[in-house]
Amino acid sequence: MKWLPHEPQAVNIGLLAMETATGVDDAVAIANRIGIPPQNMVIADAEGRVAWTIAGRIPRRSGYDPSRPASWSGGGVGWVGWLDPEDYPRIIDPGGGRIWTANARVVDGQDLKQLGDGGYALGARAMQIRDGLRSGDGLTLQNMLEIQLDDRAVFFQRWRDLALDVVPDAAALNDPRRAEFRRHLRDWDAVASKDSVGFRLVYGFRQRVLALVFEGLTDPVRAVHPEFSLNESFRYGVGRQFEGPAWKLVTERPVHLLHAAFESWEELLIAAVDATIESASPDGGSAFEPWGLQNVARIRHPLSGALPFVAGSLDMPAEPLDGATHMPRVQQTAFGASERFAVSPGREDEGYFHMPTGQSGHPLSPFYRAGHDAWVRGEPTSFLPGPPDHQLILTPDTG
Repeated sequence: MKWLPHEPQAVNIGLLAMETATGVDDAVAIANRIGIPPQNMVIADAEGRVAWTIAGRIPRRSGYDPSRPASWSGGGVGWVGWLDPEDYPRIIDPGGGRIWTANARVVDGQDLKQLGDGGYALGARAMQIRDGLRSGDGLTLQNMLEIQLDDRAVFFQRWRDLALDVVPDAAALNDPRRAEFRRHLRDWDAVASKDSVGFRLVYGFRQRVLALVFEGLTDPVRAVHPEFSLNESFRYGVGRQFEGPAWKLVTERPVHLLHAAFESWEELLIAAVDATIESASPDGGSAFEPWGLQNVARIRHPLSGALPFVAGSLDMPAEPLDGATHMPRVQQTAFGASERFAVSPGREDEGYFHMPTGQSGHPLSPFYRAGHDAWVRGEPTSFLPGPPDHQLILTPDTG
């Protein structure tokens, strides 16, 4: 096994040099020498220049396919030094002056071979962010907040259309629950709001279709290895890049790849509709309840599980959330935006900042949850601190 932190040159305090960077070119050169786990770095300077590159050391791989296990016992096979900064992928001052990443794939070709696949997200969220950034030349801070809070479920609309095709009016008339399912989908406004029943049904339908399709594809594995199973988190996540092949299967419907438990693809899709209808909310309620009853923030203090009698003082409130996966306002019960902010270099007093749970970290402080409600509701709060209300003075013991 090989891991970057085991290499002395992969860890350093080069990030401190960013404090004295004078612009984009300096910052990019520093980024490629920083000793941290490689990750996206987007940079802007006071001159209006922007750039993207990878911050962190990248090993130079030789003589093997890094996506597969391999022996490094032969000479020249393995990591043979480090990628030179000039060989790093970089984007500096692109046409249009817009850069976005959104945890999606940002490179192709040789650059992708150098970086590898770290489990990047689908491009749906990145697409909406891109379109928001391209929506005008004079973007304001309010525009940036609107992009970050964009909970339009563009990615899910084709799944809504598929579900409506599966449950036509004639079929729905024979089943009141399917009729109600169809009505909510037909009336859905294509937004992942906490008040939306339609989005909850579309979201659940897609998850169940993906699970059934993947289960069908792995039937041959279970025939040879009966003990093979899919844990729940993978069944309903089914890999970050499974959307493409799954959509091709449910639209082209090749018989030889159909789940063995079904006579047709239509039967599989109807089964996913019925399973969605039958699914109960966590409190035992109906599936025809708003998305916010399922998408509830579960932000717990690390000690509250061991100290349940003080959990109410440690944990954040369990509140319904707008947003979901595959859109800019990415929000789920235990996953979401760990920070939101927008600021122009040199104009920090105009910026805004959001952080879930606030910044205090001290359960006995009156400011323990300060800022959390603004994060939940998407209300802008100042990037810079205001006038001080309190002071903590540390006096050394001179005795």
